[in-house]
Amino acid sequence: MEPAHITGVYGEVSGLPAPVSAHVREEQLPGLQVYTVTTVWRQSDLVQGSRLHFSKQWTLTAEGNDYKSIKTVLPPGPSTPMSREYLSRFSPIQGQKAVVKETCGYQFLEIWDCHGLRRCLNLTALNKHGRVYDDAQFGCLSWSQCENKLLYVAEKSKDTSDEKSACGMDSSVYREDWGEALTNKSCPVICVANPQAGTVSVLQGIQSDISPGQALWAPGSQSVFFVGWYHEPFRLGLMFCSNRRSALFKLDLDGHCECLSENDRSVSCPRLSPDGSTLIYLQGQVFGPHNQCLSLQQLDLRSGKTSTLLDVVNRPQYDEFAGVYEALPSCCWSADSQRVLFSSARRNWKDLFMVDRRSKKVTSLSDSPSELSKIYGSWKLLTVQGDLMVVCCSSPNIPPTLMVGFLPSAGGPVSWRTLQQPPLTFDFDWTSLDVTPPPEEDNVHYSGLDFGAVLVKPSRSLHVSSVPLVVFIHGGPHSQFPAEWNCTTAGLTKLGFAVLMVNYRGSTGYGQDSILSLIGQIGSQDVKDVQRAVLTALESDRTLDPKRLAVIGGSHGGFLSCHLVGQYPEVYRACAARNPVINAATLLGTSDIVDWRYTSVGLQYSYDQLPTAEALAVMLDKSPIKHAAQVRYMHTLHDLKVRNKLATLTQDLFYGPYFNSLT
Repeated sequence: MEPAHITGVYGEVSGLPAPVSAHVREEQLPGLQVYTVTTVWRQSDLVQGSRLHFSKQWTLTAEGNDYKSIKTVLPPGPSTPMSREYLSRFSPIQGQKAVVKETCGYQFLEIWDCHGLRRCLNLTALNKHGRVYDDAQFGCLSWSQCENKLLYVAEKSKDTSDEKSACGMDSSVYREDWGEALTNKSCPVICVANPQAGTVSVLQGIQSDISPGQALWAPGSQSVFFVGWYHEPFRLGLMFCSNRRSALFKLDLDGHCECLSENDRSVSCPRLSPDGSTLIYLQGQVFGPHNQCLSLQQLDLRSGKTSTLLDVVNRPQYDEFAGVYEALPSCCWSADSQRVLFSSARRNWKDLFMVDRRSKKVTSLSDSPSELSKIYGSWKLLTVQGDLMVVCCSSPNIPPTLMVGFLPSAGGPVSWRTLQQPPLTFDFDWTSLDVTPPPEEDNVHYSGLDFGAVLVKPSRSLHVSSVPLVVFIHGGPHSQFPAEWNCTTAGLTKLGFAVLMVNYRGSTGYGQDSILSLIGQIGSQDVKDVQRAVLTALESDRTLDPKRLAVIGGSHGGFLSCHLVGQYPEVYRACAARNPVINAATLLGTSDIVDWRYTSVGLQYSYDQLPTAEALAVMLDKSPIKHAAQVRYMHTLHDLKVRNKLATLTQDLFYGPYFNSLT
């Protein structure tokens, strides 16, 4: 197989665009309701070696007594490139667009309307703060109710004279940051811009041991809600971690700040109902698994009382709702403020769910009588506004597809309309596998758990007796491989491989018990689960070649890949590990998630903990380096990111020199 052919295939599958966000604006005309759907798409370009963003817009008309039936979808205009845009947000009433962008090292806040550019603020020149945050962890851009002010988060100015803050000290003083992908984020502040007056102010009153983010206006725009992450004795990495101590706060513009939630939990994603009466947010435990099943809380702003709308699901029934595992869309409320919509993992799928606040009943909106529920394995909600849902659907053989549909009345099905078909579909077959561990591999503390996998293969393999199999393992470990479009899987399948994406015990979508079952069992339970999934696939599909197996994975998936070639050296012929953990004991001084180094191996963690010989021995015992001497086939590729703070570049130094000494 020629390298040029492989590169061409990867360029084809990785260059397919995917929608990442959407906004809906509705306008009432005589006898007609008009909806404008504006979407932002992401696309990779191998020629430039960059990830591009562009926008695309559709106009829909609706009819019927309640205007909940789509009549016409007008064709979209050409895609519009979005260069140097960091954040953008449409105002809900006037339809103005706020954009934060950067040009020649300066950050600007621009306000656009139907007449063109209306206002522009040079945020860098105003020198009220540092760089604006555009990440999903802290970042936000929120219009006030009067649409005269904008709320956002930025780094605190280094010129600030604050003796208690590292941000106010000179450059020679070490400044903690929030870890992987947040390395330049240390001391965030909440800022309010008044574009008409040309001013920016930094809100005061937040205690110095808290980093604020995910801010939004409270009703009346005289105060703001935000999530505050406690610095504790020192900051731990936040990316991919829903277990960091944080709380929900309310800050008045005059500087009065109060905590609205329990302060010994982890919270995120505050979302205000359209009628301004209720604030929902996600809540989880502090420490323990980095990603976990979360509860959905609702705060009645009139009474000040908090109640649980959706609780943690410990062990779901087969094919039932399995809990909430990921962030809520910025717009997730129905127009009547009685229903909340979200996407979440369910076994080998990602489904679209709705919960009714009155009955607390959860309904799947992706399980429809039509064939769509069988075609698409992933339904990701981008937004719901005016009860019009905008969803990204995909499956292993169908790239991202943009769908819209109105939220139905109770018990009714959704009538989905396709806005954007992918430019290509692929002749792949895929199936969802359920895997049950044998009695000797059952977890005595969490008995009876099963897990799953998604098998993807070229359709032509039905007529081929021997197809090589690539075992693809996700990282996390508490994440998921849903039956969705994956360019790595698609590229390998197009090249003639079958791909098995494994959701071992500990993956999301199987309940909290499954997640907890992996604590203290890494390097054994998860390794056995992957191998059991491989055996299940080989038994269920005789066209797979058991003599041509390879394994790939990143982060914890790389950790498991290296374990598999060491624990099952006769099984796997090749391995590609991306940012693997090779020796967990050596990461105590270099990783930004040092707590996970203890928790994952079953040890308790505390901030004042010092390494002991016993703890290091446990970590070493569960690491792939322990089995390196058994590795038989040396076709092993390690791809390490230099600046990764989860598993550092030095991890490869434990593997590379060892194998070099054997040659």
